[in-house]
Amino acid sequence: MTERELDRIIEMAWEDRTPFEAIETQFGVNEAEVIKLMRRELKESSFKMWRKRVNSGVSQKHLKKRNPDIERFKCSRQRSISLNIFS
Repeated sequence: MTERELDRIIEMAWEDRTPFEAIETQFGVNEAEVIKLMRRELKESSFKMWRKRVNSGVSQKHLKKRNPDIERFKCSRQRSISLNIFS
């Protein structure tokens, strides 16, 4: 795994709206592996804070806990980017 991929996985893991399934789809890293990666790469206090948030009702990291009306990984208000130009 490259440094860039590692950074992106950590960024996606921090985002409350990005489910673990999206990370697995893009990088082939399942939830357990993401947790191990976060434990290894973050300070202990940061990891504990992240795990607490992921397991709370605030986070939507698990598709089973999400509103069934949400069918996609990105926000509906997010603009498309193509060729580094906002559409």
